[in-house]
Amino acid sequence: MQQPEASAATRVVVVDDSAFYRQALVMMLKEIPGVEVVGTATDGLEAIQAVTKYRPTLITLDLEMPRMDGFGFLRWLMRTAPTPVLVISAASAASNVFQALDLGAADFLAKPTHLASWEILKVRQDLQTKISAIVAASPVRLCERAAKAAALRMSEPAPIKPAAGPLERLKLVAIGSSTGGPAALQNIAAALPRDLPCTVAVSQHMPAGFTASFAERLNRMSAWEVMEASSGRWCQAGQLLICPGGQHLSFARQGDRVKMVLDRADDQDRYIPSVDRMMVSAADVFGADLVGVILTGMGHDGRLGMAKIKQRGGFTIAESEETAVVFGMPHEAILEGVVDVVAPLHGIVDQIVRHVTAGVRR
Repeated sequence: MQQPEASAATRVVVVDDSAFYRQALVMMLKEIPGVEVVGTATDGLEAIQAVTKYRPTLITLDLEMPRMDGFGFLRWLMRTAPTPVLVISAASAASNVFQALDLGAADFLAKPTHLASWEILKVRQDLQTKISAIVAASPVRLCERAAKAAALRMSEPAPIKPAAGPLERLKLVAIGSSTGGPAALQNIAAALPRDLPCTVAVSQHMPAGFTASFAERLNRMSAWEVMEASSGRWCQAGQLLICPGGQHLSFARQGDRVKMVLDRADDQDRYIPSVDRMMVSAADVFGADLVGVILTGMGHDGRLGMAKIKQRGGFTIAESEETAVVFGMPHEAILEGVVDVVAPLHGIVDQIVRHVTAGVRR
């Protein structure tokens, strides 16, 4: 896996029409080792000038600005000088964020809603994490994946041949992802056959206030019923569940039925929602009737969960370096020796179908 050179500074241009947020971002960025703020801009037109002058390696971008907004700037940038972009947006404009990701933005960060010191500190920590992930990412794959996600349209999925005999128990596919994950999940949601006899649960690292819009977006392009997970609700085949931002998803069995359980994250949690917590719980509840999938992302979330799935007799799949925007999370699981199959993104649904339908009774 290629890593950025330690000596190479990350040159950042900050684009925001709010003087307060612009200055706050500059101050936070200057505190991050290896980051140099080379310019600022108040709208898309100034941003074009700043990019032309400073040639940054990363841009933080507000979306709602006068003269030229963030969308117009993104279209120009990806056509003229493709550069990793971190969108900084309010949760109230969540749908705008996913449109920006389709246009080529690498990731996003929620603007603080209050000026309390604890929230500013949280934003500073998240900013450093996001920048580290984007710097470690493949800019080419970021742009390619965004373009493919934007081109997705709901088509009639090909029906699968169901497994012989009645299905005895509900099965689960548990998917974890982080940086680059929204576009990868769009590809998977659009490709899932409508009659696949299982539930799919997703823990994507995403802040509170954004996952409802993300679920609605996936629902429009998938033959499945895509929704945010809801505590106490029963899992059903044909549902794709998104863990709400700011919470963790787990499962509880009652007889032959399984219900969703949500727990609010706390300030000590490193990864939210936690892939490990979802997968460990799923392994305990579903045992061998479980497929674990780890997609693009930085860090090691999912490593323990994939190990637990293997221990309980489930099947595990990791996205390959060939397509992962950030190979960190899949790589950690692979190094741990708990991955059955390594597959490119376009081959993951085939692997899921094969093991859900053929590996029902072991």
